[in-house]
Amino acid sequence: MKFVLEVDIDTPHDKGRTVAELGRVLRYWGGNLHHYELVPGDGSAIYDSAYREVGHWKIVQP
Repeated sequence: MKFVLEVDIDTPHDKGRTVAELGRVLRYWGGNLHHYELVPGDGSAIYDSAYREVGHWKIVQP
């Protein structure tokens, strides 16, 4: 199994907010994985705390 995660959080003037937001994204979406079978083709959009799409994750063939 290959798990691919891409996140683009653009807060160029506030590094602390960027770090906090990325931590929140990783905790939330990592904790949400049990809802998926984790087979090739599974995936989901990733949203930040303001519900803006900031990336996605997916399972692909290695």
